[in-house]
Amino acid sequence: MQIQRLWLNGFRSYVDADVELPGGLTAVLGPNGQGKSNLLEAMSYLATLRSFRGAPAEAMVRVGAERAVVRGQVVTDGREHLVEAEIARTGRNRVLVDKQRLTRQRDLTEVLRVTVFAPDDLDLVKGGPALRRGFLDDLLVSVHPRHDQVRAEWERALKQRNALLKQMHGRPDESALITLDVWDQKLSTAGDALAGLRHDLVQRIAPVVSRAYRDVAAEELDVSLRYLAPWSTGTGDRPGGLAAALAASRSDELRRGVTLVGPHRDDLELTLRSLPARTHASQGEQRSLALALRLASHRVLLETHDSPPVLLLDDVFSELDPERSAALLRSLPEGQTVLSSAAGLPDGVDSELILDVADGAVRPR
Repeated sequence: MQIQRLWLNGFRSYVDADVELPGGLTAVLGPNGQGKSNLLEAMSYLATLRSFRGAPAEAMVRVGAERAVVRGQVVTDGREHLVEAEIARTGRNRVLVDKQRLTRQRDLTEVLRVTVFAPDDLDLVKGGPALRRGFLDDLLVSVHPRHDQVRAEWERALKQRNALLKQMHGRPDESALITLDVWDQKLSTAGDALAGLRHDLVQRIAPVVSRAYRDVAAEELDVSLRYLAPWSTGTGDRPGGLAAALAASRSDELRRGVTLVGPHRDDLELTLRSLPARTHASQGEQRSLALALRLASHRVLLETHDSPPVLLLDDVFSELDPERSAALLRSLPEGQTVLSSAAGLPDGVDSELILDVADGAVRPR
């Protein structure tokens, strides 16, 4: 996969921009606050329809503008595609692929996939379980778009069940309990399926993360990943699976008005030297592990699709010491990589293109 050309209009700091990109390494350089991350954010938006910074849509529209437009000419498996996204300050956004309106977001994964590493990714290691669950679920959909349906069914059933529990106010009648039984069945089916997919993905990605950590940190450490589902002995393989866990927790859930067990409470455990990385790893080790998670997901997608995603590395050198920066550059995967840096490039980096960013303008060096 390759983004050959990117057009921006009214996106963040850019009035207009038109950038051609090679298939190898592109370095986006310039002082802080000039728009380097904005450029990578636009590329990522074309694949995910969201900001990797967690920003709302209106934040991506240039001040004074009513909308932003991001267009990308993409090559996937030898075929050219045009992806066009219109981001409205108010109202609905619009996305076209080859001039046809996109009806399902997951269809974008067949056209463009990206792997993004940003400074905030440190929270994958240090932050709460929701971020790690999101990491797994996003990767599941990228591995195969059909997994999005499993996730959607789980989220829909969970929302409906929680609404029902809240309506009961802890005093259910017979009719409400019958309805709750129906949602228990739907939720357990979807929950067992989602937890099973997550568990299998962790089993697959764990050794890849270990290798990626070794490449980035330039040292061999005991790195392990484990999917934690407190409601089961692993992935719903306990007799009864989630259905049994829901039955056991029903009285508490009726009292509290919320679903207490299931994949929405699960976690991805990350350990270094058999100790929790969140609490026992150094800052440098945590950063290396966060980057290893992203690089491992990139490699898994390459193994799955035989076409590497576009790798976006935002301000990566500010997060790594010189030794780890050099190790990262030596281990960059095949395919297109775009990285940003305010501090320039380490010695010996051979980039196909350098883009200088200043005052909302992008210029090839």
